[in-house]
Parts: sequence; structure tokens; C-alpha cells
Amino acid sequence: MTQPHQTPPAPWWDKARHADRRPLLLARARIQGALRNFFFEQGFTEVDPAALQISPGNETHLHAFGTDAIGNDGMARRMYLHTSPEFAMKKLLAAGETRIHAFAHVWRNRERGALHSPEFTMLEWYRSGEGYEVLMQDCVAFARLAAKACESPVLRYRSASCDPFAPPQRISVAEAFARHADIDLSATLDASGTPDPAALARQMEAKGLRRAPGDGWSDMFSRILGDRVEAHLGHGQITILDRYPICEAALARPCPDDPRFAERFEVYACGVELANGFGELTNPDEQRRRFTAEMAEKQRLYAETYPIDEEFLAALSHMPAASGIAMGFDRLVMLATGAPRIDDVIWVPVADAAP
Repeated sequence: MTQPHQTPPAPWWDKARHADRRPLLLARARIQGALRNFFFEQGFTEVDPAALQISPGNETHLHAFGTDAIGNDGMARRMYLHTSPEFAMKKLLAAGETRIHAFAHVWRNRERGALHSPEFTMLEWYRSGEGYEVLMQDCVAFARLAAKACESPVLRYRSASCDPFAPPQRISVAEAFARHADIDLSATLDASGTPDPAALARQMEAKGLRRAPGDGWSDMFSRILGDRVEAHLGHGQITILDRYPICEAALARPCPDDPRFAERFEVYACGVELANGFGELTNPDEQRRRFTAEMAEKQRLYAETYPIDEEFLAALSHMPAASGIAMGFDRLVMLATGAPRIDDVIWVPVADAAP
């Protein structure tokens, strides 16, 4: 059967389409101004980290854009566009900065969709000498500022809504897995937090949850989180998903009361992840061990690895105790304006690479 001809959408720079998008873009500017004012009143310094780095980050499932930097000697050196300004900002903490933030353009390959753009704006901030619970309060404050900037009582994504002015829900990952997937996550971790893939596989099989041949513990964890848990988070009120398993928190320090879990949390509204925060790990030896394990898993899954930034590990020895967090700024704007796609709130969207 012949498929009906579909007229392609007008380009983003078409005057009529831009006129439709412009109110969302102006709302973006108001939100950014409100957040910058918050940081100013809290004594933060805005920094501007370089995007071209030796390492783009060492997490298994993050994919970077690489390039060759040609030196004055004519030799090529592999460099990467950062997936987060984290390494650079932690070096600034080691240098003596105490409260810093950045609206940083970051790049992540293999990511395109309603909630993903290959290039997007990450709002990242750090508080030296402060616990990670303060970052949770920051996130709630930012959601409220965004809603006020748009004169909206709620955050919206598709048919879901969230009241940012309601008290947030805080729940551990283990509690969320038990509640929404009937999975006892703690039973799949030994006393040190080392995961047992067979134990998690048995529970998934008993609950009729899908898994692929060769899935490791991390793969199964991600499937359960994505298929059974995330959709339930952030409805009616903001959800703070706290205390990730230590094996899923390569950059976070262990919880003082239970080393199987880490001071890592994520913030959800309308079923959408908005932010990822940590009580920061500052032990360079432990950080190297975790990065090495992450890159071994990346090699197994994707047949590639990224270099470890030795300067970053050296800086960790001088970094004070701190908490840090990254928020998807474009996603916050989406939810505050009710925009259905991330490209709707980006001034100049990335061109579609598909033929």
C-alpha cells in the first residue's frame, strides 16, 4: 500500500515556527535569570569550564564525542567534548573555590529524543563543606522558581503533572524497588555492596520481568529502574530517589550507616529525571578503582573505553569534603512551560544527523 505523503515540519528558523517557540525561549531566559539570582544571593561564583577535555567522563553508559587536537608539533592528540563539567569543577574546588555553579553546554552521543539532545545545557553546582541534603533543598527551590517564572502552579510533561510547591517525597532506591517492582534489592548485595547478578536474575524471573542474555547486575538494575520504577516518580509532588547502591554511584561517597549504599540521589518530576546529586568521593585510590571497573564494563558492552584524567585524580587529594549536583536545565524549562520536546526550549536545536 502506498504511504500517504507527509510534509516535513518547517525548520526551527522558519518565522512562523519561531514565533510559536519564542514564548518558551523567553521563559527559558526568565528561569535562567531567576536561578542566577538565587546563586548570587547564596554567595556562589559562576564559572565557565572548558568543554574540550582529556577524558569526557568514565561512566559505563555515557558516550562522548571525540576529536583530534593538532598540537604545534603537528601531532594529533585525542580529546573529547565533556559529558559533564564535573572534573573541571572539582579541580576548582581543589584550587580553593567553595561555592561554584555553571550553565555548561555538554555533549552526549547516542542520545536523541523527546527528552534528549546530543548537546544540551547542564546546570552544575557544588557546595564545599556542606551535606548533600542541602542540594535536595536547592532542587526544590529551583523547581519552584521555574514555575513562578512561568506563572504556572504545576510542572507538566505530557499528561503528568507535579506540584513543586508541595513537600517533596524522599524515598530510597531499595524502598522504590520494593514498592514498584516487588524486588528486594538489598538481598542482591553483600556486606560490602558487591552485587550478586544471579540473585537479582532469580528475582526478576520470579516476577516475570524481562532481561536479556548476558545482562550483568547493572544492566538488570537499569531495566527495573526504567521499566518499573521511574514512571511512578514525581507525580503530584517532587520525588527524591536517594541512597543508590554503591556500585551505581562511581563518584559518590558511601553512606555512613550502610556502605552498601551511597550518598547519591536523583530528582524526579512528572516521571522525568531532572537532577543527579552526590556527596562527593574524594579518595583518589578508590576513585581510580571505580573508574577502572566502569571502563572494563564499557569495554565489555561497547568495545571502547575513555582515558582516566590523571590530573583529576591528583586534584582529589586536595579537594575538600563537598556535595555536587547536575541538573538538566532544558528539562526543567520543558516541565515549567509544558513543552513536549526538548528541542522546543533550545534556542538553536542540534541538526538531525539522520539521512
